[in-house]
Amino acid sequence: MNKKENIKFSIIIPVYNRPQEINELLESLTKQTNNDFELIIIEDGSTIKCDEQVVKYKHQLDIKYYYKDNSGPGDSRNVGMSKASGQYLIFFDSDCIIPPNYFENVENHLVKESLDTFGGPDNAHSSFTNIQKAINYSMTSVITTGGVRGKKNKLDNFQPRSFNMGISRKVFEKIGGFSDIHPGEDPDLSYRIMNAGFKVGLIEDAFVYHKRRIDFSKFVKQVYKFGVARAILIKWYPDKFKITYTFPSLFLLFSLFLIVLSVTISVFFIIPFLIITMVILLDSLIKTKNLLISLLSIIAGFIQLYSYGYGFINSTVKVLIFKKDERKVFDNFFFNKKITTKL
Repeated sequence: MNKKENIKFSIIIPVYNRPQEINELLESLTKQTNNDFELIIIEDGSTIKCDEQVVKYKHQLDIKYYYKDNSGPGDSRNVGMSKASGQYLIFFDSDCIIPPNYFENVENHLVKESLDTFGGPDNAHSSFTNIQKAINYSMTSVITTGGVRGKKNKLDNFQPRSFNMGISRKVFEKIGGFSDIHPGEDPDLSYRIMNAGFKVGLIEDAFVYHKRRIDFSKFVKQVYKFGVARAILIKWYPDKFKITYTFPSLFLLFSLFLIVLSVTISVFFIIPFLIITMVILLDSLIKTKNLLISLLSIIAGFIQLYSYGYGFINSTVKVLIFKKDERKVFDNFFFNKKITTKL
């Protein structure tokens, strides 16, 4: 494909052992109504590479492909930014599918309202499994997120996430890239951007289809890590604390209290569980119009609240109360490996 000049967007995608997912992502990018972009794929030390998929699409897309030692998605995005030439640097996860009018919608919005950094929401694609759709509901519902990850037009309620995020070149040149924490590298970058006074906004029409975790066991581990990372970020940015961050932990503690009361005093103390179950069921049913997905949404919702809540409590006790070094007690949340980039 011929090299473009004055490219508007540079798409940066870290990938780790996901060739099939990157194939779906690349296929969706060939269908864009606005193709003023280059694509930079950073293979993050994968043992199952996606080079064959890259070759498959090299005549349809302007692709740069790099392989490097494993150092995490944040650093992989940093490597991608150093190779990019676009005016805006766009981040997608490898498990995303991009709607055909994504870049057209972004372009139209930026013409009306100039933004230094923007984020977009995520939806469930029709091809997703019922569990993926239930997890998507849980991760985007106000009931289970308090609006933190929902579709809000205020930045303090919507921090751009790295599965669907764009920053201008001047932001990258002043702020730099992602830190070595994972997960948590995207809100960390968002906070640094906000503190520097850049204009940040949500583009609601710039949504992506995000697969997230494919089963509940992986979802448990993912949201637990989110809870741990949130307490660490509160230590780093105490002024960004929001009471909603504590809700899952309070819900977990309240649930344990009700269980004790139901066993020792009366079974009627289970009623609050039934109420929240029905609320999730009905809300999911209205949004998904599918009873099976709504039933699975109940499981996903409780997993999210309890796993995140436990992670937040664990991290809060160790990092915020007992003042332990987060890089020691949660060393697996930080990438410190030396990078070797290979073309």
